[in-house]
Amino acid sequence: MDGLQILSVFFNKATRDSRIGVRHIGLYVALFQLTAEKGFDSPLVTFSSSVMKVAKICSSATYHRLMRDLHTYGYITYEPSFYKRRGSKISLPVI
Repeated sequence: MDGLQILSVFFNKATRDSRIGVRHIGLYVALFQLTAEKGFDSPLVTFSSSVMKVAKICSSATYHRLMRDLHTYGYITYEPSFYKRRGSKISLPVI
């Protein structure tokens, strides 16, 4: 599945999901951009600071809440590392 199809499926599902807000969408698009830069290799291994910069999120609490929401709602697969020198694993599954 190419990038355009991934975004199309995401937006079709998010449009019908009242739990998804503009911050969730911004974070998902930032994750999509970082994944695209890595050639859609899955999972994306990255640090919260990198994602927060692209998503324009300043608060780590907001970042973690949004990531947890997207994971719980089934939009992403998120495996936090809990180690400063090891990035978290994030996958954009086909919804």
